[in-house]
Amino acid sequence: MTGTVTDTYAAALQHDIAEVPDDARLVGVVRRPTGWFSALVDENVPALGPPESLLSETKERQEDLRMQGLCDEEAHNAAWGETDFEARYREHLASDEAARDAVDALAKRVADGESVALVCFEGESKRCHRRILDGVIRERAGTGGE
Repeated sequence: MTGTVTDTYAAALQHDIAEVPDDARLVGVVRRPTGWFSALVDENVPALGPPESLLSETKERQEDLRMQGLCDEEAHNAAWGETDFEARYREHLASDEAARDAVDALAKRVADGESVALVCFEGESKRCHRRILDGVIRERAGTGGE
């Protein structure tokens, strides 16, 4: 029996509004978890977070766009497009050995029947790497996606 893959964000867990299966293991996918974040999840896999260089570049561009008058959400989403975040994150998952191994390990767990919920910081209205990762894991686990 194959498990499931879902995703949510930290604030949804904090406010008990996350829609995840009761049996899902909460897997953080952030490179730099805070103490409070680590307390929310069952485990965190830093290798599945975007690379530091991509995070820094996107955050810097987001701040520039905010200074130009965009709200936080618009600046975040625009910075994603301008830095080609999705393609670069996918490339990271495919080319970085630690990321590739972490995706394979998580996909195997799902294929073996475990249900997981990927967790990071971004809310529903912001573009987020966890949604990309969700599809990649589903594809590798043979549960659909991508």
